[in-house]
Amino acid sequence: MAPILLNSIANEHSSYIQQVEYVKNPHLDSMEEDILYHLNLGTKTHDLPQMFGDVKFVCVGGSPNRMRSFAQFIHEELELPGNIADIRDICEGTDRYSMYKVGPVLSISHGMGVPSISIMLHELIKMLYHARCRDVIIFRIGTSGGIGLAAGTVVITDKAVDSCFRPQFEQVILGKVIIRSTELDEDVAQELLQYSSELPDIPTVIGNTMCTHDFYEGQGRLDGALCSFSTEEKFEYLRKANEAGVRNIEMESTVFAAMCRVCNLKAAVVCVTLLDRFEGDQISTPHDALLEYQQRPQRLVVHFIKKRLGLIS
Repeated sequence: MAPILLNSIANEHSSYIQQVEYVKNPHLDSMEEDILYHLNLGTKTHDLPQMFGDVKFVCVGGSPNRMRSFAQFIHEELELPGNIADIRDICEGTDRYSMYKVGPVLSISHGMGVPSISIMLHELIKMLYHARCRDVIIFRIGTSGGIGLAAGTVVITDKAVDSCFRPQFEQVILGKVIIRSTELDEDVAQELLQYSSELPDIPTVIGNTMCTHDFYEGQGRLDGALCSFSTEEKFEYLRKANEAGVRNIEMESTVFAAMCRVCNLKAAVVCVTLLDRFEGDQISTPHDALLEYQQRPQRLVVHFIKKRLGLIS
C-alpha cells in the first residue's frame, strides 16, 4: 500500500482550524471532558488557562531529574521570586512524566524513544490548546551521539531524519502508512546559532539529526546483547550518515519535529554529543564532565529565552 503524505494540513475541517492554533483534531470540541491521563491533568479537574495560560516556552527532555534541575536553573536565571526548593512536580500524581512551571517556561520530561515522547506531546499540545496559549516555542534539549564531532559539541538540528537519512516521520495509522515532514523552524535554529556565539565555551554547529528506534543495533553499536553486522559495516553506515549531513544520533527528534510542524508549533532540537561514534560505542567520559556537557544545551536555550524576554541585550 502506498504511503499517505501529510506534509501539511488540507482544507478539511478548515473552519475548525481557523478557530484554534495548535490541535488538529475536530473531535475534541465535542468532548465533555478531556482527561490528560499521563500528565495527571484534566479540563474538569484543573483550571488549565489559569495554570498555564502565560506559557511561552516549553522545554522537554528525557530525564525527570534533568528537567527538574533545568527548572531550578531557569528559575535562578530569570531571577524569579521564591525558593527553588519549592518548585513542585505538577505531574506528581503519575510516574510517567514530570512537569515544572517556572514563570512563562514549562520544563517536562518525555522518557526515552518515539513512543514515550509522542504520548507526552499529544497531551502537552492539548494542554496548551485548552489553556489558550499562543505564540509558544518548544525545545527538545538532550544528549546524543556525535558523528565526526568531539564530545561536548552542541548540535542545533537543521532537519530530523530517519535511519535512511530521509527528513520524514513514518507511522502506521489504522493500517495505513502515514508520512509527515520533519522540518523544524529555520528562524529559531538560526537565532540559536547566532546566540551560541555569545557563549564561546559552548562549541555549537547546525546539522541533521538522525532519529532511531533503538540505542544499540539501530544506531550501529557493536556492544549490545545482539549485533547482526560487522565492524566494517558499522563504519560504512556512519560514513554514509555523515555524508548525508547527519551530525548526531538520538531517539526522539523525528516525531517531535513532525508533531510540532503539523500543530503549528515553532520548535527546535538542541542536543549535546557525549561521544564521537567514529571513536567508539560506549560512553566512558567522567561523570563530572558528562554533567557539564548536559548543561550546555540548557544554557543555550536559557540564553535564547532571556533574549526573547528582553532580560539581556
